[in-house]
Amino acid sequence: MSANVDQNNRPDYDQVIQDIADYVLNYKIESQEALDTARNCLMDTLGCGLLALRFPECTKHLGPIVQGTVVPNGARVPGTSFSLDPVKAAWDIGCIIRWLDYNDTWLAAEWGHPSDNLGGILAVADHLSQVRLSKGEQPLTMRDVLEGMIMAHEIQGVIALENSFNRVGLCHVLLVRVASVAVVTKMMGGDREQIMAAISQAWVDGSALRTYRHAPNAGSRKSWAAGDATSRAVRLADMSIRGEMGIPGVLTAPQWGFYDVSFSKTNKDQAIKPEAQRQFAFSQDYGTYVMENVLFKISFPAEFHAQTAAEAAVILHPKVKDRLADIDKIVIRTHESAIRIISKSGPLANAADRDHCLQYMAAVPLAFGHLIAENYEDDFHDANPIIDELRDKMEIVEDKRFSAEYLEADKRSIANAIQVFFKDGSNTEEVVVEYPVGHRRRREEGIPLLEKKFKNNLATRFPNRQCQTIFTLCKDQATLENTPVNRFMDLFVIA
Repeated sequence: MSANVDQNNRPDYDQVIQDIADYVLNYKIESQEALDTARNCLMDTLGCGLLALRFPECTKHLGPIVQGTVVPNGARVPGTSFSLDPVKAAWDIGCIIRWLDYNDTWLAAEWGHPSDNLGGILAVADHLSQVRLSKGEQPLTMRDVLEGMIMAHEIQGVIALENSFNRVGLCHVLLVRVASVAVVTKMMGGDREQIMAAISQAWVDGSALRTYRHAPNAGSRKSWAAGDATSRAVRLADMSIRGEMGIPGVLTAPQWGFYDVSFSKTNKDQAIKPEAQRQFAFSQDYGTYVMENVLFKISFPAEFHAQTAAEAAVILHPKVKDRLADIDKIVIRTHESAIRIISKSGPLANAADRDHCLQYMAAVPLAFGHLIAENYEDDFHDANPIIDELRDKMEIVEDKRFSAEYLEADKRSIANAIQVFFKDGSNTEEVVVEYPVGHRRRREEGIPLLEKKFKNNLATRFPNRQCQTIFTLCKDQATLENTPVNRFMDLFVIA
């Protein structure tokens, strides 16, 4: 046989794809902790989206591609009057969820925000429910949405445990597309073959670069990238349901597959991976672990690696607020991931740049005792030169223990410590915060604060009676689970 031909024996689907498909088809969710956490996650995620509607830079992206388009049984975008096709509705919901960097977080070898997947899940669930009702069939319930959230969290989070996409320059929203496509294809009625085909299409799309998340190019794309990913998942799911073929060897194909093309190099300080390592590693099977351990952003709309730094800064505020001009230096002990992602000096170009700067997110609460979304806007920054003055006095030091415990499965800490030194030789005590209030270790303390956050966010968009109706429903696990999706979404419509 000639040596200059390819062997055209079509492979089975890559095992990674098969495992995801089998999980969404066959796994039975029985963990009450996961369901309860998913309910809290639903509240928090929708609240973040409602709050984002206060910002014109976000809302300019919303609505139909062609103005005036009318979509029968369209999916609603919470807090708006829009009723859109599910692909664009997923984009819009995902955009508002992510805009303020305030929704939940998962930190491991890869980082991400699993509730980004709610954009696709909720848009598809609302549309399908209305279609079913129009045919005299039963709509989906919010239990279906909560289970979809748990599964999407799990797929994104378990892949992220051992596999660092950031170290090869790729953005974590790829995992949003993969997780969303598996869940929404199942929701649409897809069989195993269709689900695997959809997942393979998500992988073959490749990944966005992380350029827009890092200095000196950080910008607003990071606020809509996840909406784009979950929306793309809905489009690919629809294509697969219509019979579009998959790409079985999308991950493992020599030379042309994802492993060789996109996952074969580490960062600039390391050599190319040996052949055996050009594949994903998994430390556990899919279950409900990620939802049970997800991190909520409760106190601050800030990149999660800075949450404990902001908390430490708030604690120090009373002791430094009257002595800001006398500060000689501010020492921040932190972990490696924070240094790699959000430690930066020099001018900050925009709000998206500021909410991914460790020094900025520590300086504001040191000076003012709080950190809210408006603190990243140009007018606030420009009116308060003390922020950049404090940034210039900061020294960032990696603590090896912090870095190690960030990755330990039984800890998953996100530690920061801050100490302020004054020109007269005096200093504050060092304030150390190892676990943010949204961590599983602080659930008892955190959930009442999360509920308060949700109430406050509801109040930015709806009258008091509507806020109370929504909150009462979301607090009642059994009633919420049995509520039809379309009726739930009715509560979030702006006439």
